[in-house]
Amino acid sequence: MQLNATIARNIVERTMKIIPYSVNVMDDLGRIIGSGDPTRLGQKHEGAILALTEQRDVVIDEATAQHLKGVRPGINLPIVDQDKVIGVIGISGAPELVHQYGELVKMTAELIVEQAALMSQIEWHKRHREELVLQLIQGAKRNDRQIQRIAERLELDLSTPRIAAIVKVIPEANRPLSLEHLQQLVHLLEYPERDNLVGILSVSNNEVVVLKPIVLSDSGWSIEHENARVTKLLKRVRKQGNFKIKIALGDYFAEPDGLAKSYQTAQMTLDAVAQRQEDVFFYQQYKLPVLLTSLLDEPWKAAQLRQPAELIKEQDTKNVLLRTLRAYFEQNCDVHLTCETLHIHRNTLRYRLDRIESITNLNINKLEDILQLYLASTLLTQ
Repeated sequence: MQLNATIARNIVERTMKIIPYSVNVMDDLGRIIGSGDPTRLGQKHEGAILALTEQRDVVIDEATAQHLKGVRPGINLPIVDQDKVIGVIGISGAPELVHQYGELVKMTAELIVEQAALMSQIEWHKRHREELVLQLIQGAKRNDRQIQRIAERLELDLSTPRIAAIVKVIPEANRPLSLEHLQQLVHLLEYPERDNLVGILSVSNNEVVVLKPIVLSDSGWSIEHENARVTKLLKRVRKQGNFKIKIALGDYFAEPDGLAKSYQTAQMTLDAVAQRQEDVFFYQQYKLPVLLTSLLDEPWKAAQLRQPAELIKEQDTKNVLLRTLRAYFEQNCDVHLTCETLHIHRNTLRYRLDRIESITNLNINKLEDILQLYLASTLLTQ
C-alpha cells in the first residue's frame, strides 16, 4: 500500500481528535503530505528521511531541530504495512510530552492504512467483477482473453451455468432516482452471497444486469426455483420502501457466447413487456411475442398482425372483449377456467367469443385463425 494525500489527511484528522498536538504524515520520500499545519505541506522533512533510512523512531529536541531542514521538535515513527515501511508519522511538541502518544498515533495510522488497503481491494474486486459482466454480455465484441484473465484474478469459474437477468429500477411517485438507488439494488443482489455477478448496465435507464447461477437437470433449469428466489428479492426491495423493480430473465445457452444470448433474450423480454404491470417476466413464458417483436420494425407487417385486435377495439370501447380474449388465452383456451377468472357465466363467455368472431371474421376454433387472434391481442400492447 502506498500513502497518498487522502489517506494522510484522514490520519491527521483522526489522530488530532485524540491528542492535543499537531500531527504530520510523510510519504516514503520524506515529503509532508498531511499536516495539522497546512503551511508545511509539500516540505521535505529530514527527520522523516532519517526514520525511513534507519527504520526506527527518531526523537528530535530543540538542539537537533536547528540542524535539520523542515523539522520541529517532536517524535517521528515509521508507518509499517505488511512488514514494509511506507511512510512516517510525526508529532510536533516537546519530546518528553509527546513521546507517550507515539505508539498510539502509530497504531492509529497503521490501522487507517490497513483499512484503506482493504477498501481499495474491495473496490478493485468490485470494479473488475462489473467489467467481467459487461464483457460477458458483449457477444461478438467480447474479448475472450481479457475475460479469462479477469476471471482468473477474481478466482471465478466461468463454466458455472448462468442466465442473464435485467433488473429495472422504477421510482416511487414523485421520488427521483439516483445512482444511490442502483447501488442499493446492487447490494441487495450481491448480499447475502449468491455468487451473482452484477453490473450497472445503464444509469440513465436505471438498469442493472445480473448473471445468475442456475442448477441444470436433464429437463433444463427450473423456472419455479428461480421464481422463488426472485420473489424473495422483491420482498427485500419492498422493505427498502423507496423504489420498485421489474425483472426480465433470459434463457440458458450452453455456447461460449451463451451469456450474451441470454442477455439479449432478457433485454428483448423487458422491451416486449414494457407496458405490463407485473414485476417478473421469464423469456420462456413470453417467447412468441418476444421473437415477434422484431416485426414491429416493419410497420406494415405489424399493422397486419394487429388488425384483428384493432377491429375489436374500435367496436368495444369498454375493452371488455379484448380483456376477455386475453384471459381466454392466459387460461390456455379453457372455458371453465376463463369463466372463473372473469367471474362470468359460460353463456356470457360464449356470447363474447361469438362477438369477436363476428367482428374479425376469424373462427376461434380454427388453429390459424386463433393464432392470428393471439398475436393480435399480444402485439396490441407493444
